[in-house]
Amino acid sequence: MTSHSGAATDADAAGSDAYQAGFAQRWGHLSQPHVRALAWLLDAPDLLDPAATEWQGRIATLGPLTPELVGWLNALDQQPEPLLQALGNRHHTRLGLYAEQLMAYYFAAHGRLHAHGLQVRAARNDTVGEFDFLLRDAQGSSLQHIEFATKFYLLDPAMAGDFSGLIGPNLADTLGAKMRKIFTQQLALSTHPAAQALLPLPVTQAQALVKGWLFYPPSAATQMSGISSAHCHGYWITRAQADTLQGECFVMLPRLSWLAPVQMPLAGAGEASLLNLVELLQALDDHQAQSATPVLVAHLQQRGNAMVEQRRGFIVPDQWPALAVQRRQSGALPV
Repeated sequence: MTSHSGAATDADAAGSDAYQAGFAQRWGHLSQPHVRALAWLLDAPDLLDPAATEWQGRIATLGPLTPELVGWLNALDQQPEPLLQALGNRHHTRLGLYAEQLMAYYFAAHGRLHAHGLQVRAARNDTVGEFDFLLRDAQGSSLQHIEFATKFYLLDPAMAGDFSGLIGPNLADTLGAKMRKIFTQQLALSTHPAAQALLPLPVTQAQALVKGWLFYPPSAATQMSGISSAHCHGYWITRAQADTLQGECFVMLPRLSWLAPVQMPLAGAGEASLLNLVELLQALDDHQAQSATPVLVAHLQQRGNAMVEQRRGFIVPDQWPALAVQRRQSGALPV
């Protein structure tokens, strides 16, 4: 596969990204963090282009939000108790599971959810797989199997145009490996005899629904075949490069805050959360002294009574690029 279209411009590097600005305009009135995350899941462009030939029609899309759905989200922001009850009291630690539960609530609230997280076992100790979502069609005569993924990948510029060059920040997976697993294993689950015994209706469609953000090194192309032209994106740089970051106010994002662009009310933004560049660099050094993992940073600006995300990027340890090469060569990083 080959890369397409332009590299990031100096204006992109210094200013806000179009998606964040649009999200703030559409959803700046939402105050409940879980509702904002759900709004992002429903509103964000698909990470993968459903029409691209690479995906052979196997990529699902939610389509544009209807006025009715916008109204539903606004009402949920005002009365979020049903969503909070659905999420439960336990502390979420896995971003993918958190996003799944938000989507399960959405599908259930709109009368489409037949099953979420349905495990398929050939025997008591032999798990064949799990359906992320089984959705009823409008007529109630068949089911749609949706494999759902929320992914964050950093582009290795030496492999631009190759899905295996989009690498998870923890250096454990790539977009290429993820999609091969979804296509060759997970989307075929309904054909397994053990699965068919659990299905009251035929599965007539099996597709992957993929949301997320891609992160590019400075001046790298931000388009490639198979990726949605409107996908959410940011930058990635090394800790050494972070010394020259532009911006006056930053926040280091915990994993469960990676989905929607950040908005922090001024009244609730504590001194410890908002950092200037000097404070950010010190916080990055403190973090890397404890854990050699990338950190997702959002650039904030004041808009009215809130601090609003303008752009975002991963700051990776200086050794991260070389470690990515080493893991790929050793086979520890799947391609």
